[in-house]
Amino acid sequence: MPTIKSGNLNKKVGEHQETKGWIIGHFMNSQPFFKTDDFEVKWSVHSKGDVKQGAIAKSSAKTLVILIKGKISIKFSELNKKVLLTKVGDYVAYDAYEVLHSSESLEDTTILVVRWPSKR
Repeated sequence: MPTIKSGNLNKKVGEHQETKGWIIGHFMNSQPFFKTDDFEVKWSVHSKGDVKQGAIAKSSAKTLVILIKGKISIKFSELNKKVLLTKVGDYVAYDAYEVLHSSESLEDTTILVVRWPSKR
């Protein structure tokens, strides 16, 4: 019998703080349906003015950030690059290497992040 799941990502993320918004990936031990080594998905909601400093992406995974709503600035300081996501559907993608980045929400913002593969 196939399994069907439904729900609301804003509520789901709030219920699963231990994964910091990541909803699919190798680390989903408490949610086996969403456990995979193939890719990771994060639903991330930020209030205007939220700043995320100095995050380092996995060196073994490519990353895609898609703007769902709002506006966000993502800075790649080591590469001297800043990307503004301002329209629904805007995205930034970066290759599989260790990249230090920070972000600032210019409005209340929701993004979807996909990272592949999902490795420890």
